[in-house]
Amino acid sequence: MDILVGKLAEDTLLLDVREVTIIADYFLICSAGTDRQIQSLAEDVREGMKEKGVRPLNVEGSADSGWVLMDYNDIIVHIMHPETRAFYNLEGLWSKAKTVVRIE
Repeated sequence: MDILVGKLAEDTLLLDVREVTIIADYFLICSAGTDRQIQSLAEDVREGMKEKGVRPLNVEGSADSGWVLMDYNDIIVHIMHPETRAFYNLEGLWSKAKTVVRIE
């Protein structure tokens, strides 16, 4: 989360989804205003996790699609355009999850 906040991700939200799904323990959701910023944030997350010896199980989407999903097994990172985030409304979909922290 520090990587994203330090790189000016917008409306960063960490959800504890352990009680509502088995696919992950946490969802980290943030917004980025441009394709270039989405790509940069995704690269920063990948590099930061790589430095800690952690590699993603899978990465889906692309900056130009408006959504990059990075699966790190226990945590899934969603980096989205604000419009894409509003459309898919992950916060609403996972409303029973506990909010750990939100940085707007």
